[in-house]
Amino acid sequence: MNLDCVKCRGSRNLCGRNYCPIYSRLQTKVIKFDKEEFFGATPPSIFIGSKLTYPAVNVGVLSVPDFNEEVWVYNEPKYWVNQGFNINQIIKLRTNLVNSRFTSNVKDVRIDNKFLELAQEIGMSKKGVGVEVKLKKKPNFKMDLDKVRLPMGPSVSLEKLKVTDNIKIENKIQKVYYDIDLKAIDAIEYLYKNNFDEYVLTQLLSIGVLGVKKDRKLVSTRSSITATDDIIGKQLIEEVKKYNTIDDYRLFYGNYLGNYYFIMMFPEIWSYELFEIYMSGSVWNPSNELKISTDDEDYYGRKKYASNCVGGYYASRLPCLQFLNNVKRQAGVLVIRFETPEYNAPLGVFVVREAARKSFENSFSFDSRENLIKKLKEIIYGRFRWNADEVLVRSKLLKRRKEQTKLSLFCD
Repeated sequence: MNLDCVKCRGSRNLCGRNYCPIYSRLQTKVIKFDKEEFFGATPPSIFIGSKLTYPAVNVGVLSVPDFNEEVWVYNEPKYWVNQGFNINQIIKLRTNLVNSRFTSNVKDVRIDNKFLELAQEIGMSKKGVGVEVKLKKKPNFKMDLDKVRLPMGPSVSLEKLKVTDNIKIENKIQKVYYDIDLKAIDAIEYLYKNNFDEYVLTQLLSIGVLGVKKDRKLVSTRSSITATDDIIGKQLIEEVKKYNTIDDYRLFYGNYLGNYYFIMMFPEIWSYELFEIYMSGSVWNPSNELKISTDDEDYYGRKKYASNCVGGYYASRLPCLQFLNNVKRQAGVLVIRFETPEYNAPLGVFVVREAARKSFENSFSFDSRENLIKKLKEIIYGRFRWNADEVLVRSKLLKRRKEQTKLSLFCD
């Protein structure tokens, strides 16, 4: 049986098994926890599952089983990056979060549902919330890893939930919550422009508090992460297209938790292409051969989901667009990501997003495409002993630059 883990990444069951052997290998006990009731705190964080029969989903309140005023740390990826947390530290932190869950219909947000209303209030909270939790049974404490969302601890059915703090919600979040005629996309655009980051927006979209009232529904956390990256990305693309192109050729590079990024920018109209290279021994490549996935878009965008690079495509694109929007320029963007054996456990696409962001801390400028490519190949060969021509010859972006007349020639 051909086990193409890079293409599946634990979600498509392409190997024919009803479980992922890679996830199973990584599912290890981390601490002993044998209480059915506890007084704890949530960062705040609400998890919406995707494994039940739709439209039924699991709704979980993620909480630490002891009261902790610093509970916000458990759900702050940007803080982990700034403080240099390693993979083991992130896993240890996140797997202390108990997923106390109940089942709901995705459309229950439109009717009176006290359990769900409480979860939504927690999810909108400005800061950590104290909670009293009673579970239906003692949890079997194991870590739960995923390629898109953040890790977490055990999932156990919830019997009772009580909030012990006053919940405070930001005024602008209340504004979009009570505006039942505002579309979800417009609500996200409004909040993003008011400095709410993608981590906050993902949760709000997931718990069904955005959008026109009749259309509001719960969205799985995995889906809401990619949807938020895509929504913000498309909004930024419209802005970036208004700017002049960059004046030179640029190369940015960086590394976060064993994910190495090389981002090339060319002086032309917006386009984007991503190559993800999975080195032998990395999480999703147990084979002895290097594996490559790729997706791209031209000036007019994609019509279909990026099914090869999946969520990583949109998570990598977002920091590139944020950079271009900040410098008020547009460019053709070619990204090469190396996932190495250093990245030995999946922590979610936040790693992809933050690794791409760190790449903008290191840069080179060139006066020609040839010099940019030469430098890129030197760095990649020096680091990985691998010839970058394997992906460069496959690049649709580079091919279009050679064969097509530039649209910018017809633009003022």
